[in-house]
Amino acid sequence: MPKLKTKSGAKKRFKLTATGKVKTAQAGKRHGMIKRSSKFIRNARGTTTLAEPDARIVKKFLPYG
Repeated sequence: MPKLKTKSGAKKRFKLTATGKVKTAQAGKRHGMIKRSSKFIRNARGTTTLAEPDARIVKKFLPYG
């Protein structure tokens, strides 16, 4: 079997945790912070895990993750 290629965009954006969940940065914080509430900005700190349906797609992009 030949080696599988990892999607370059996915390896820059996602990491797999030890339990196999997909870790990613919080969405919606690139620009337009003035119109966001302080609560939104506070809750969107750090990282989050993807929902299972989305994680299944991303795991195909990271075959050796």
